[in-house]
Amino acid sequence: MRLLVVGSVNMDVVVRVDRMPGPGENVRGEDLRLIPGGKGANQAVACARLGAETVFLGRVGDDAFGGRLRQDLADAGVAVDALAVVPNCPSGVALIFIDAVGENRIVVTAGANGRLAPEDVDAARDLVAGADAVVLQLEIPAETVARTIALAREVGTPTVVDAGPPRRPIDRAVFDADVLTPNEAEAAALLDVTPGARRAEDLARALLARGPGAVVVKAGAGGAVVARDGRVRRVPAFAIDPVDTTAAGDAFTAALAVETVRGTDLVEAARVANAAGAVAATRLGAQPSMPTADEVRAMLAR
Repeated sequence: MRLLVVGSVNMDVVVRVDRMPGPGENVRGEDLRLIPGGKGANQAVACARLGAETVFLGRVGDDAFGGRLRQDLADAGVAVDALAVVPNCPSGVALIFIDAVGENRIVVTAGANGRLAPEDVDAARDLVAGADAVVLQLEIPAETVARTIALAREVGTPTVVDAGPPRRPIDRAVFDADVLTPNEAEAAALLDVTPGARRAEDLARALLARGPGAVVVKAGAGGAVVARDGRVRRVPAFAIDPVDTTAAGDAFTAALAVETVRGTDLVEAARVANAAGAVAATRLGAQPSMPTADEVRAMLAR
């Protein structure tokens, strides 16, 4: 089983706060850490830990972070030959604030991630064709996302697209995904509706009508909602005490991709993905929190 992850890699600057600051407010932070992250890299690490041969296509800068980010991926078992260094460019950075209940707010600067171009995807055509699935997110340029999905269709490789973070204009190419995995806020953004105004089931049904082969909406403590072939089903979450939810959705998407390639029924795949997300949410940091297959099995055994 081989997965190609096309996406972002960032250095996460993580700070714990008792509560999030309001406009113009200064609050005290503590426990500052530099932790490798980026939605693409997180998902690549999770895929590798879950047992998939994983290749990463992306870009880092030639700054102090670039070499460490590349090495951390390699140390996690991810193939990094297609992770190139962009000269005279900083690596991507995410500023992450985590409050006392594990919720987060994130500001991302793209850096070298913004330099991953459609022609870079075309140059990696053999990697796309040789993968059992391509995993994507939206922290790289919209035109690169669109070209990756189109090329995957050309060569017959299925795509699993994490629709985060949402942006304007909407990345309409995501509606061509074989499996689309937004959270509730991202689903609302794709549909241009007010967040919280519709149930996850309604969001999933409306997104499915836009063209994806299947939709799996990540609903946090509400579990996940699977929509496929006109049918919609909610899959319950696992009860945990969250420590950091920053990369729980990335663990979910990675596990869903791995299970989909294995041929697991999509509802059962979502249950496994819920377990992976739950494990990730019990630990601090992005890539360090990505679960192993044994940890997911232990969560499922609950």
